[in-house]
Amino acid sequence: MFKGQPKGLFALALANTGERFGYYTMLAIFLLFIQAKFGFSSAAATQIYSIFLAAVYFMPLLGGILADKIGFGKCVTIGIGVMFLGYLCLSIPTGPDVFGKVLMFGALALISIGTGLFKGNLQVMVGNLYDDPKYSAKRDSAFSLFYMAINIGAMFAPTAAKAVTNHFLGKSGLSYDANVPALAHQFMDGTISMENMDKLTGIQMTMTGASGMDLATFCSTYIEKLSTAYNYGFAVACLSLIVSVLIYFSCRPWFRHADVNAKQAKAAHINEPELTPEQTKSRITALLLVFAVVIFFWMSFHQNGATMTLFARDYTQSTVEGVTRIGFNIWSLALIAISIYTLAGTVQSETGRGKMLSGIATLALWGGAYFFYSQMDQTVRIQPSDFQQFNPFFVVALTPISLAIFGALAKKGKEPSAPRKIGLGMIVAAAGFFILTFGSIGLASPKELGGTVSPELVSPNWLISTYLVLTFAELLLSPMGISFVSKVAPPKYKGAMMGCWFAATAVGNYLVSIPGLLWDKLPLWGIWVLLITLCLLSALFIFSIMKKLENATK
Repeated sequence: MFKGQPKGLFALALANTGERFGYYTMLAIFLLFIQAKFGFSSAAATQIYSIFLAAVYFMPLLGGILADKIGFGKCVTIGIGVMFLGYLCLSIPTGPDVFGKVLMFGALALISIGTGLFKGNLQVMVGNLYDDPKYSAKRDSAFSLFYMAINIGAMFAPTAAKAVTNHFLGKSGLSYDANVPALAHQFMDGTISMENMDKLTGIQMTMTGASGMDLATFCSTYIEKLSTAYNYGFAVACLSLIVSVLIYFSCRPWFRHADVNAKQAKAAHINEPELTPEQTKSRITALLLVFAVVIFFWMSFHQNGATMTLFARDYTQSTVEGVTRIGFNIWSLALIAISIYTLAGTVQSETGRGKMLSGIATLALWGGAYFFYSQMDQTVRIQPSDFQQFNPFFVVALTPISLAIFGALAKKGKEPSAPRKIGLGMIVAAAGFFILTFGSIGLASPKELGGTVSPELVSPNWLISTYLVLTFAELLLSPMGISFVSKVAPPKYKGAMMGCWFAATAVGNYLVSIPGLLWDKLPLWGIWVLLITLCLLSALFIFSIMKKLENATK
């Protein structure tokens, strides 16, 4: 799995891990933050969320075009600095006034621009490592490993966000309750019903820091303290970027040779493969067709921070018991994920000693995971952001299994092409939302709830199962798609084509807002059926053009 990979892969992957940890820490609580602080409706909040995601993934197109002119490394360095300023601005506590909104939107713009300069160009350098014939056969597995590293950072992000939030709320004698932000804004706006006022009063009585406060003071204080706690959660991204910078520059000699665009290669007399105009046109056409399909995957997949977060908050039990608790202990999850790799080592090791050591390490990791699990309370309170750790955990845990399956198929000459994997990924994504559809049957619509938590709550296992299946889809689509772009893109358009991949992702991320806009208008199950339909239509389209896509890679 790791054997025979260039050192530059690990340096670039770890630099990206730090940056993604900060990004996903911010993203885990961002929707909750803007609703709590500014009182935005679900429709408005998901619209802001989707526009931000769209900007984050559209900017790599501009960053790629710029990198094709000035160099990938320069863009990455500038991008880190711009992102740092953005996260710094986002971490400053302000009031819910015009200045607060201006600072927040300005911070989001800086993060988007910085990510655009950093993300795509870092991945182009990864692809350039595999232009060397010595490593070319390992391109797909390399991007799977690179993608896994991204998700190591993402896996710990929700726990970091929750820990910071709970710490600063706890200092004020308050605790997180999903009901309070919406009810507090209803009270302050004068739109609260008597039933909801009684509910809010009951919650206030459970918090020691609210003792002696009238209801108006409690509402304004809770919103202020929760918003400030979220601000400090955003500051985690600043620290993680510092780690990324240290890794990137200290390991730069490992990948310096990959920091060469077509213009720089020509000046250095490095031979790049020459394509005919027909070949260039064929490759770009194939890439654009793939980009059109992945739009609808990202529209569906990134519901994790939008409607799936709303489902977690409003329809899912806020406590867990039994074996399910282990999924909400990040240290148990981390040890289980590592144990998958040591378990693989027991099979792949070439010596008996290596197999034995891998086996011992696996048992020790399982023992450690059980120890952390055994220390948990019998009933564990959970927050909506906690569910966002499952997708990256599943990515990290399932990557070696995915590599083993496709490696075995490759040896038999039966490995599906990258476009075929993308089509299969769309079908699997539809299956994921079918699970959520089944779990939503019989639940009240969001409109009926009126912004409050449902009186009938479902097991967290519905969401966990959905994340598991969506992760299978992601592993079939995302790392394979990036690998496909790095392989097929004409040399002089590498930065722009990788940027186009992210631009397609940006369009999908903007379309994330559609289910959010329909959230208060459709039955709950209708939201998921819409996503199922779009995934299946996309799969049908990509299989209908499969021959054209596969011919472009020859």
